[in-house]
Amino acid sequence: MGDTISDYIRPERSEVQPKGELYVNLRFVCVPRLSLCTPLSAKKPGEYMLKPIRWNTFIRDFLVIQIGFLLYGLAITLVIRAELGTGTWLVFEIALAEIFHISIGAMTVFVGFAVLIIALALREQVGWGTLANILSIGFWLDLSLWFIPSVAGNLFLQILFFLAGILVQGIASAVYIGVDAGAGPRDSMMLALHRTTGMSIRLARGIIEVIVVLIGWLLGGPLGVGTVVFAILIGPSVQWAFKLFNVKPHQPDTVEAAAD
Repeated sequence: MGDTISDYIRPERSEVQPKGELYVNLRFVCVPRLSLCTPLSAKKPGEYMLKPIRWNTFIRDFLVIQIGFLLYGLAITLVIRAELGTGTWLVFEIALAEIFHISIGAMTVFVGFAVLIIALALREQVGWGTLANILSIGFWLDLSLWFIPSVAGNLFLQILFFLAGILVQGIASAVYIGVDAGAGPRDSMMLALHRTTGMSIRLARGIIEVIVVLIGWLLGGPLGVGTVVFAILIGPSVQWAFKLFNVKPHQPDTVEAAAD
């Protein structure tokens, strides 16, 4: 906003003074501006904010990413059915839903887009997988909730479900992010924080989860013991899964040139 022509061109001035007269020659040089197609880093050309679609592997990538989303929906279901406390983002989303008098599902979508804007502001790459994340996880979550009953009243199963949910969510994140089609909005913000600060995935995720749950609690969202445990353990779970599946989200692609 507020760009002028001087933001895009820079005059180079040279003075020539033959026979006592002053001549000024102006040569204009283009100055590149940031956009969605601008490289994320000046160091590595070709890294763009919008990930290109790899059509030659799209079907395989789509199937793998849906497995990741299925696991993600299952993980959320296990945490919900354990009834030891909701996930950190849900605390925040329930609080906002009550304030604005809209459904939790609708607020989840609004929060997702808001978080995505933050990730884009930090110049994190997004792609078709980002949109698929928003549209797919809800379906797998509803399906899992339909199949898996509550285990309230059985403390052993509650703890088992809860810890399994944290473990599975870490694996799900590694599976779908490993497709490299763009992370979901919340994971995109985690990756952006990891990239811009150099902190570990575990620490980046943990900081985000703690901040979100505190804001949600202050706004009146439900907070349980399990919510705090979830905020502490989800970061290590994701980092462990990244190492297990050798996921390196910000590793530049290797371009091989073929000689004729």
